[in-house]
Amino acid sequence: MPSNEPDKNAAPPLPEPLRVPVADSHTHLDMQSGTVEEGLAKAASVGVTTVVQVGCDVRGSRWAAETAALYDAVHATVALHPNEAPRIVHGDPDGWSRQGAREPENQGAARRASVEDGGGRRAGGTAALDEALTEIERLAALPQVKGVGETGLDFFRTGPEGKDAQEASFRAHIEIAKRYGKALVIHDRDAHADVLRVLKEEGAPERTVFHCYSGDAEMAEVCARAGYFMSFAGNVTFKNAQNLRDALAVAPLELVLVETDAPFLTPVPYRGRPNAPYLIPVTVRAMAAVRGIDEDALATALAANTARAFGY
Repeated sequence: MPSNEPDKNAAPPLPEPLRVPVADSHTHLDMQSGTVEEGLAKAASVGVTTVVQVGCDVRGSRWAAETAALYDAVHATVALHPNEAPRIVHGDPDGWSRQGAREPENQGAARRASVEDGGGRRAGGTAALDEALTEIERLAALPQVKGVGETGLDFFRTGPEGKDAQEASFRAHIEIAKRYGKALVIHDRDAHADVLRVLKEEGAPERTVFHCYSGDAEMAEVCARAGYFMSFAGNVTFKNAQNLRDALAVAPLELVLVETDAPFLTPVPYRGRPNAPYLIPVTVRAMAAVRGIDEDALATALAANTARAFGY
């Protein structure tokens, strides 16, 4: 008997377009199906006219910068993901493997910091991390690169050895963001207190964004006092995410952003299917309901906030 269940690999349908255009403040076009042109056109057709393409390693950061140089609708951020730092230094001690970025034809050579060695990854030590950070700094100086990230701390499966590498990398990224006047885009997983501690110790950049905000209402108030932007993703629609809705309800409107983190975190009712920037309207409408405000008013604020956060 044929199933009436939707294909989990099928792209969700186009949502009703937003009347006020917005930006996807955090996406990974390099991990999505179809061409960049197709993804941008599909997003624009529903009112998502700008995307921030986020780098997670050297190769992906180069791709982000090159893509932003080609498309007016794309701005880039560059960084080593928190899990990338221990992978480089220690040879992937905690089981992280990078979902590959699209690699431009002129970048066929693999990064020296990620040479395959007998099925594992060669530990490069701090010298390899410094080399990677030097390239991130070079990219951060480019005009189409509007932010440094995603960087931060991810303690989901990282042991003590990896945590030290993550924190060293995070501190270096903070310094790069401040040196070039770029936004800092933070990945914070199971590490709220430590992320806030490092930001306080180092001094946060003028514009700091908590991507895929994962804290509660109390943390949102801490972020608000510090002037940190909070970017909400599709998981704000998940049944078990009341803490995110509580945070969204108390976050100052002028500090709220929206993102997909595509292809991950597809909003309800399409959870589990591929995410993409064109699904931002689904999340915007859910956020408007949580805030108890008009969809157009929220979209207007989101567009202005994202432009201010990333300086475009």
